[in-house]
Amino acid sequence: MINIFKAFNPLNVLWLAILVFILRLGYIIEAPDKLQFVFVEPFARLLLPVGYEYAFSPVENVCIAAILVLAQALLLNFLVNKYNLLGRSTFLPSLMYVTVTALFPQFLVLSAPLICNFLLIWMLFKLFSFYKGEDAKSTAYDLGMIVALGSIIYLPYIYLFLSIWIGLVIFKPFNWREWISGILGYITVFFFFAVYYYLTNHLHSFYQIWAPLGTKFPNSINIKYLNYLVLIPVIILIGLFLYSFQQNYYKSYVQVRKSYQLLFFIFLIGGLSFYVKSRFNLQHFLLCAVPVAVCISYYFAYATRKWLYESLYLLLLISVIYFQFNTF
Repeated sequence: MINIFKAFNPLNVLWLAILVFILRLGYIIEAPDKLQFVFVEPFARLLLPVGYEYAFSPVENVCIAAILVLAQALLLNFLVNKYNLLGRSTFLPSLMYVTVTALFPQFLVLSAPLICNFLLIWMLFKLFSFYKGEDAKSTAYDLGMIVALGSIIYLPYIYLFLSIWIGLVIFKPFNWREWISGILGYITVFFFFAVYYYLTNHLHSFYQIWAPLGTKFPNSINIKYLNYLVLIPVIILIGLFLYSFQQNYYKSYVQVRKSYQLLFFIFLIGGLSFYVKSRFNLQHFLLCAVPVAVCISYYFAYATRKWLYESLYLLLLISVIYFQFNTF
């Protein structure tokens, strides 16, 4: 299967669509009676006064989520090929994204982090453009607005504001105006939000929006470790990526090296910001799917032993499907 997606063939879109369905078939068969979909944070419910949480049946919920994942996979594939992150045009990023976003049953349904991945991919287009752009002030301003929009949908997304400054550090010489532009972009969105709160006599609640950010980082998390065995193939593939990337590091373009540095920090930010929510939820880690998918794609793009990389992907695929039917 890897060899099929190594080629930049438009027919791979059809194979992707089939794979998206196969990876969700197990969950559809055993779907619960109801699935809740929370699109925005509680503080933004004033903007959506209608009840929508149970508007979709479980099957509709999963199918809509699948369509969104397919769209995100194609966008990510376009991004990676546009900035030549793999050194060649392939469909591997889309394949890996579709696979990674099916790792856990919680990933297969509509959720705020899934919606935010559209914003994350949009941000990456703009962040990668820092490298060749002379003036990044307007881009940083746009990025600040995107982060603000993401914060309204899913509050932990606010921490991805750090990726703007990290991107400026990695790609650009220091310019304080560019750093301030991101803040102004973020403030712009919430300024209008504050005005709306004021006009609806809810201004006293506006100051409580950021209260969850003060949540103490947990010392421990109660999880069933057997349910996370599906991550073993992913960890192996990330290890192989690190080895492969290290081998090719000085052969790569400077922009490519810097881009992977940025993806690493986005992975860290996405992973560590889970604490904002009082209840631990695996859906949050969908924010890590984009950088993980790109990194795994890099290994497969440069892997030479067919039996090894095909076996590893098959192991990953079997693990995903197996753990959809078996939880411990």
